[in-house]
Amino acid sequence: MKSEGRESVSEAGKNEKAQGVLYIVATPIGNLDDLSSRAVSVLNRVDVVAAEDTRHSGRLLQHLGLHKRLIALHDHNERDRAGSLLQELEAGRSVALISDAGTPLISDPGYVLVREARSRGLKVSPIPGACALVAALSAAGLPTDRFLFVGFLPAKRSGRRAALEQQVRETATLVFYESPHRILDAVSDIASVFGEEREIVLGRELTKTFETFYSGSVAEVLAALEADPHGTKGEFVVMIHGAEPVTTDEDAGALDIDRLLKLLLPELPVKKVAKLVAELSGRPKNELYQRALELK
Repeated sequence: MKSEGRESVSEAGKNEKAQGVLYIVATPIGNLDDLSSRAVSVLNRVDVVAAEDTRHSGRLLQHLGLHKRLIALHDHNERDRAGSLLQELEAGRSVALISDAGTPLISDPGYVLVREARSRGLKVSPIPGACALVAALSAAGLPTDRFLFVGFLPAKRSGRRAALEQQVRETATLVFYESPHRILDAVSDIASVFGEEREIVLGRELTKTFETFYSGSVAEVLAALEADPHGTKGEFVVMIHGAEPVTTDEDAGALDIDRLLKLLLPELPVKKVAKLVAELSGRPKNELYQRALELK
């Protein structure tokens, strides 16, 4: 019986080799102990490792005592490089796709390669592990039954504010990634668009020595960041409490919000209109201000 078992495992390995599996391997976002034993096993047996930054990933492989053929796959070369990796897979060689940190494709390269591999009938297998947005949400104390991951906000203020304004009425918890040199500007813009009282949580340097969470109103978190000498260091996950659900006309006593805004806008400044309608309806003033701007 043992002999049969060894033969079946060996046969399974041959079949896997013939298929040319593309493994999507999650790597640590900071603490190297978070790399799973399964991920190490896969990295050990694949023929090629496709990495966002070969120098960064080379250090990870060196730490694991592995010597692998590395191929760079990043935002600027993915469409060109995907073809050669698909040829590797079709030739029966296995490939592991990794990013600089966390789960590939989550605001990282890999979509083009994975989509094309699946369209060709090649096997794509995920090796789950660390993911910054999931790690942050799990410890934030914000609702997690529904959340919307929006990736990185635009770098320029005009684009960033426009992106935020699109989400101001979203009732699900919002999740963004942000870089250290833009975090203060980003939180300032969140205060302008969502209001200073909206609840927000920031996760900084997750799983690392100086892991920090900032939580409270937007105004409180912005003040905490500005007061912290390390507040603009490390990578950030930004999480914003969703908007309160909009009540129906029936729930609001048949109050027609849009009609009321349209009646008042020709007579009063937008801010004054938003304040008055907020008092009448119980709806957030900032939300009504945005709606008034749309209707004006």
